Amino acid sequence: MKKALLTVAALALAPAAFAQVEIGLKVSPSISFLRTDSPSGTNFSSESSKFSFGGGIFMDYFFGENYAFNTGLFLTGKGGTIAYNEVPPTVGGPRSVRVEQKITMQYLELPLTVKLFTNEVAPDTRLYFQVGGSIAVPVQTRINGEKYYTDFYDNANQTKAGSHVFDIDANLIGGFGAEYQLGQSTKFLAGLSYHHGLIDTDRYFEKTRNFDSVNIKNSIFSLDLGLKF
Repeated sequence: MKKALLTVAALALAPAAFAQVEIGLKVSPSISFLRTDSPSGTNFSSESSKFSFGGGIFMDYFFGENYAFNTGLFLTGKGGTIAYNEVPPTVGGPRSVRVEQKITMQYLELPLTVKLFTNEVAPDTRLYFQVGGSIAVPVQTRINGEKYYTDFYDNANQTKAGSHVFDIDANLIGGFGAEYQLGQSTKFLAGLSYHHGLIDTDRYFEKTRNFDSVNIKNSIFSLDLGLKF
């Protein structure tokens, strides 16, 4: 009985033996685009991507020699250019025209992921794989470079760009990279990650324009460069 209790205690304390916190800074140049979906009448489509630059502070909390919980706080750029069919307000004009919108968003993002590390694949070098998700809130939005948007359908209708975007975003995150030991407590990391938006960001076309079943979601491919201290 005594041996069994000691075994259970050892198993319970094992994660604590590996507990270690590593804090770092990361910058992430990225390519973002907007995934769209709508009925054929409005025919929303993703036209082009945009370059963004983000960064922030992160933490790896190791609960095993090769396993860490990752979180942090980042400013993340998202957005892209979309196009849709619009019926002009003038009588006798074309039945529909193609309208483009360049939407630029900046989010404050909280990632919640797990990192899985390999053993050393080269001197002082380990690979890692990252999976999880994130929650983000928009802090700045511009449409066609402006903070206010003048509707193509009604030039007298001007709305704040931030009101076009939903108040929260959630993402699935997957990535991989390498970590190199530079010194006793300093490490350099480089990796690639994909952020797949889960929430429809549109608060304008359905709510204000009464378009039917419009879905606009974020996607990002990111180059992650960081230093741990």
